[in-house]
Amino acid sequence: MSTRRTAKAEPRAPHKSAAPALDRLEKLCLEKGLRMTDQRRVIARVLSEALDHPDVDQVYRRASSIDPRISIATVYRTVRLFEEANILERHDFGDGRARYEEAPSEHHDHLIDVNTGEVVEFRNGEIERLQHKIAEELGFELVGHRLELYGRRTRTKA
Repeated sequence: MSTRRTAKAEPRAPHKSAAPALDRLEKLCLEKGLRMTDQRRVIARVLSEALDHPDVDQVYRRASSIDPRISIATVYRTVRLFEEANILERHDFGDGRARYEEAPSEHHDHLIDVNTGEVVEFRNGEIERLQHKIAEELGFELVGHRLELYGRRTRTKA
């Protein structure tokens, strides 16, 4: 979920391409050498089409509505497999649930509304430069980071 904010912090549209969702995520799985069963295809489609950052229970509900034969255990195993293959990225946004998103092709950060759980993806060049500067000042070369901001909405969405 992204909403336009200011020019400084650019909200990021969900990292979805124009290609059919199933084709994109399934292609990644095949490139990684994963065997794609019908149930894995459904789970891959659910994850790829997600505009939010679902937890396993949400993935299960969505997948089992498409194929009732899918069990929660299958979803757990498949999500773990996709995560180990670097197809999914796992997040802990402080709500006690592991949440997932398709591994992004470009870096972005997250702002989490503590009242609603809404996750806003954004990019901010100033923050990126500052992180590199801090690492350099402390004698490090920055090779990666995660930034998750937590807040309460102070105004209604425009």
